[in-house]
Amino acid sequence: MSLLKGKIVFLTGGAAGIGKACANAYLKAGASVSIMDSDEVAMKDLKTEFDSTALLTFVGNVCSEHDIKRALESTFGTFGKIDVIHNNAGIASPSKTLDQTNEEEWDNLFIVNLKSVFWTTKHGIEYLKQTKGCILNTSSMVGEMGQDNHAAYVATKGGMNALTKAMALDYAPFGIRVNAVCPAGVLTPMLRKWMVEQPNPVEIEDYLNNIHALGYCPEGDVIADVAVFLISDLARFVTGNLMPVSGGAELGYKR
Repeated sequence: MSLLKGKIVFLTGGAAGIGKACANAYLKAGASVSIMDSDEVAMKDLKTEFDSTALLTFVGNVCSEHDIKRALESTFGTFGKIDVIHNNAGIASPSKTLDQTNEEEWDNLFIVNLKSVFWTTKHGIEYLKQTKGCILNTSSMVGEMGQDNHAAYVATKGGMNALTKAMALDYAPFGIRVNAVCPAGVLTPMLRKWMVEQPNPVEIEDYLNNIHALGYCPEGDVIADVAVFLISDLARFVTGNLMPVSGGAELGYKR
């Protein structure tokens, strides 16, 4: 079923993890995908693995306004339009309490996870107005629920959740929808890095399985399937939504 046939998707942080799973799902659903990521080696591997004429890649840093502006302009120049901006790029380290977090760590988390959304919106919104397109943000359930020993990251995702709702109101008059997908645990390279930062990394895998009511910690494909829905016309009347894709983790049940 080609839910995204003819759609042009601009995706940040698409070389690994949830972003890579989303890129794969978007291509399979019929979209053309333009990926911006800072990992040049992973991007080369991605192009080889996907081997698709519908895939465009840019090596760039979401901390750089110039890089984002250039990638968006090139995407529009190549495809003639942009239907979707998926703000997926993010980092989760360090895993610390607030008082143990230094200023550089705090600033880096906020620039990558939140300010990048400012740049993609500033330089991409006119393209979306032309297509009455949509914005999807990759957030996290911790932005709603909180999480111990992870203060700065949680703050960025809480900010993204609030920003998603504000953007949905601001851009609704232009027919632009804005939503966020909110995972709990997902087995990605970023999560595995977080795991080794914990005081008890050996026990973390069991912990990640147990916090989900469905009893396991998933791969990125479960997030990608929901992302396809949210950017498709099936979700044409959905905006300002923080969509949990969490296996019931927010319900508070422990196995």
